[in-house]
Amino acid sequence: MSEDQEVARLVAGGDVRAAATLVIKAHGPAVLRYLRALLQEEGPVGDAFSLFGEWTWRGIARFRGEAPLRSWVLGVAWNAAQRVRDEAWQKRRQRLSTGFGSRLAARIRSTSPQTVERRAGGLDQLRRELAAEDQNLLVLRLDHDLAWDEIAAVLSSAGSPVTPAALRKRFERLKERLARLAKERGLLGGRG
Repeated sequence: MSEDQEVARLVAGGDVRAAATLVIKAHGPAVLRYLRALLQEEGPVGDAFSLFGEWTWRGIARFRGEAPLRSWVLGVAWNAAQRVRDEAWQKRRQRLSTGFGSRLAARIRSTSPQTVERRAGGLDQLRRELAAEDQNLLVLRLDHDLAWDEIAAVLSSAGSPVTPAALRKRFERLKERLARLAKERGLLGGRG
């Protein structure tokens, strides 16, 4: 007995539960491949496959074997895919709330390439305004990624000895000062 005949026999005998189970188990993997080809994203594919399972469960009682089972199954899957696409379109079509839209626009403004470039130039300008010793400390720590004891060795070779602990403290004060100046000049934060 073919699968189509078996499903039609189960439906005719009133065992729609067994018929639906047979259809979903036998055709589920092929339906998943089909839905992946149609929808291409796992979220919508999962939603469509869930609909396929529900609709098969509810609709198998109407299967009479007049068309091949495979055609019927793919028709149910197609309708599920269309439903998911239509719902997704409806969701995207809804207007954003003012609060979310404003936050999104602000985020885009604050991270546009021109803004990022302006901020980088402003931070470079701040760095140039520092004393030579502070510039050197930033270059050694940030640009060359030296450890504190290495920086201490470099700076001690130029004259009086410097301890790593003193350098860390000086670096922290320097960072605080730079952050305050950058914020005052609009180089940090949500300003565009």
